[in-house]
Amino acid sequence: MSGHHADEAHAHSHGPSRRSLLAGAGGLLIAAAVPGTAYAEASRTSSGSAPAPRAGASRTSLVTQGTQLVHADLHNHTLMSDGDGDPALAFASMRDAGLDVAALTDHTTLFAINGLTQSEWDRTRQLADAADDPGAYTAIRGFEWSHPLIGHANVWFTDQFVDLGGAGSMGSLYSWLGSRNGVAGFNHPGRETGRFDNFAYVPAAREKMVSVEMFNRGDDYLFDGWADRRSSHLNACLNAGWRTGITGVSDHHGTEWGHPEGVGRAGLWVTENTRAGVLEALRARRFFATRYSGLRLDATANGVQMGGALPLASGDVSFAVDLDRGADWAGKPLDIQVLRPGTDAPEVVDVIGTTSGATATFTVPLDVEDGSWVVLRVSDPSQPNGQPGPEGHPCNDLGVAYTSPWWLEP
Repeated sequence: MSGHHADEAHAHSHGPSRRSLLAGAGGLLIAAAVPGTAYAEASRTSSGSAPAPRAGASRTSLVTQGTQLVHADLHNHTLMSDGDGDPALAFASMRDAGLDVAALTDHTTLFAINGLTQSEWDRTRQLADAADDPGAYTAIRGFEWSHPLIGHANVWFTDQFVDLGGAGSMGSLYSWLGSRNGVAGFNHPGRETGRFDNFAYVPAAREKMVSVEMFNRGDDYLFDGWADRRSSHLNACLNAGWRTGITGVSDHHGTEWGHPEGVGRAGLWVTENTRAGVLEALRARRFFATRYSGLRLDATANGVQMGGALPLASGDVSFAVDLDRGADWAGKPLDIQVLRPGTDAPEVVDVIGTTSGATATFTVPLDVEDGSWVVLRVSDPSQPNGQPGPEGHPCNDLGVAYTSPWWLEP
């Protein structure tokens, strides 16, 4: 991995404790949480009006209709767990940065050690409700279930949270999710040695586990840990049977939520920019991962938008890919790599050259006997992947974006 081992335990040893800082700011945080107060209004956006979006592509797809692109970051931390920033400022920071959808996902641990308490969980809801602006900006309360050995999982859209005292294993987390309306995702896969019990598949939890992170901070997790002879996390997850979409997140622990460039984020194709619309898009796996703000990526396979099922056992599949990042990237050469299951690493069955601002169309023969999923990876062939896989693998160039998979269903 590149550059994040030092803080993998998610602990800060410098400065005042989060508890003392929160205690000192308690009155301000409570005021910020009350809808209708001046501070609550300011939490919508520090400028008091809708921010100007960053440069980038338009939000309208050239290959599908009925959905609009929203830019999202669904993994962020504050002083309420191991982050550095005041939670009352987080949603405004992300809106001012040009994000359309944002979530706070502070850790839940054991005995709330460096993790959420019940009162902080309640405060997260109050802050999200104050910042939420249906149709323009969606603010979401979530949490990061955090096991130091098995792995971490984000959970969104639940009324309650669970820590390791209530769910100390993947099986118990899946059971807890099963009786609730929310959804969850696998975070920074493989960073913790257990790798979610090596992605052991639980059919009853398939519809609850909607995502796997591929970009986290500045890292591409496609081959992370390959040097230690571990299989690609994408292969391990999808080959096990999970039907996760692919997302990118900043996993921000600082005070500039939404602003750093070059870190993970997601693009969601929603019918409306509301909590209901975001939840529906997550359940449909209608989203992509990238590390560049303002990127638009939409794709269809035989007319089916990313995240969908293809009623096909074997045959030619026609892809249409809409890829753009506005004027700054006009004409930039990029590759579209067609990823199939393989064994330890994805097999790249085709590479299509394209440019930013173009719509690429191509046909690839697929057979369910070779595996049930297909993913498109967009790459920059002029730059190397800082976390390479097998020698000579086509994905050893720089990852720009990943579509969510399609699944072949004969």
